[in-house]
Amino acid sequence: MNSVTKRKLSAPCGLDCFNCEIYEENITEEMKKQFASKIQKDPEEVPCKGCRIEKGCKHLGQPCETLKCVEDKGLEFCFECEEFPCVKLQPAKEGADRYPHNYKLFNLCRMKAVGVEKWAEEEAKLIRQRYYLGKFIPGSGPVLKR
Repeated sequence: MNSVTKRKLSAPCGLDCFNCEIYEENITEEMKKQFASKIQKDPEEVPCKGCRIEKGCKHLGQPCETLKCVEDKGLEFCFECEEFPCVKLQPAKEGADRYPHNYKLFNLCRMKAVGVEKWAEEEAKLIRQRYYLGKFIPGSGPVLKR
């Protein structure tokens, strides 16, 4: 996947749709079945094309306020906004073990610091792995092995 495609598959809020387990190129048949059972849909309805193409996360069950906000302001990413970071990006404890919401702000800061393409190519996958698989070490952040 080239950097232009990864940029298009990077959500305005900082999520890396191209690394998501339900992104259409990543999803397995087993994951389709598991997720379909969880959300009570047909397995063929589960794969996602990315939030920009789907006009938000198709599994949220409601419109994405963040996507609408970015589109209304004519921006590509939240970090371009003069109000960044806003309350729409505030981390929350609830669901942090299941949803990628809490690392969006970190991703956006890295995108702003190193550029979207470099973040997508070199950092996004490792950030996701550290979030879900890492052990939190105060003062060090999440580490994969120690």
